[in-house]
Amino acid sequence: MILVSASKTLRMLRPLAASAAVLCAASAQAQITPTTPPVYPPPAPPLGDSTAAANTQEFATPSVVGMGPSKGLVFHYERMPRFNVASDGKVVGLQDYNSQATKNARLVIKGYIPMLNRPHLKLILGVNYEREEFKFREFPTRYELYDNIENKGLKTLGAQLAVIRPVNEVNWYIFRVKGELSGDYTSSELSVRDYLRVSSEFLYGWKRSPTFSWGVGVQLGYTFGRQSIYPAVLYNRTFNNRWGVEALFPARVTARYNASPRSLFFAGYSVDGLNYIIKLRQPLRREGAIDLRTLELRETEVKFRGRWEREIYDFLWFGLEGGYRYNYAFDAFDRTNDNRIKIIDSKLAGAPYASFELFIVPPRKFLKKTVNK
Repeated sequence: MILVSASKTLRMLRPLAASAAVLCAASAQAQITPTTPPVYPPPAPPLGDSTAAANTQEFATPSVVGMGPSKGLVFHYERMPRFNVASDGKVVGLQDYNSQATKNARLVIKGYIPMLNRPHLKLILGVNYEREEFKFREFPTRYELYDNIENKGLKTLGAQLAVIRPVNEVNWYIFRVKGELSGDYTSSELSVRDYLRVSSEFLYGWKRSPTFSWGVGVQLGYTFGRQSIYPAVLYNRTFNNRWGVEALFPARVTARYNASPRSLFFAGYSVDGLNYIIKLRQPLRREGAIDLRTLELRETEVKFRGRWEREIYDFLWFGLEGGYRYNYAFDAFDRTNDNRIKIIDSKLAGAPYASFELFIVPPRKFLKKTVNK
């Protein structure tokens, strides 16, 4: 019975995989975010791409031989166990808070849609939904910030447009702009003006060989909690049939071990930054100042992680990840003030974490067919 059920499930997933294959092959080179490696094997032009068939010139891309499979559709779940929470009120009238969080979980769903796929120009539209949940040892906590977070959770709904432009057989550049609605909103409270967060990045690079590509650029985003501009260096290199490195410094550096084409191991670190708008149900009262009803929550963490990615069935892969999370900041700021005065300084204790991921990649048969066309 179990084998019959599994066979039916795979037959049901095949149409989804076929449609996702074009999506994955096109989007592979544009996904330069820290959590999404480029395609392996290298992508081929989709069926009907007469421009690619006629053009024999090879165009440079940031990916290199040996990198993990591109992810067209991703389901990710992450969980952390119990850890201590300590908050220090930074203005007169705010109390301190010490307790434990019994749960911190994250759900992430991502997908990528090709808008244009040509050898010299690719446009990729991406969408994502994320939800982060906390549960505390006592509820209500009698601390307005954490009562709000536990009641409504922290959500992110976003869309991005990525442009990859191979200039010639050596040079390439990538531009990405992303808009997200981030906060503790519900459907009835959602306001684009209040919750919108915008980030972007630009990278210019050199493809030195099929196994070595690098680039430099700038990023505008929330990797370090608040919106800021910082330099970025991309470095993708495969040293031999087994070992390689994938980096977008300073946000991510990862060593890669190719056990086989169907099984890859990773180890390294990543810096993740989140920025949420919190609208308090009960105003936060301060002595000698107006009551606060809206806070800006800045969360920054460093993860030291190991990861295993493995093929389940042709187009279907899974990923297992575990490691240690160091929380650098979990602070609330006065959003009504242009200087963004810190209201609450919080420390979340370091804790181990684990995650499970299921994702769809281009079927090998599809890639072979496109190469042969």
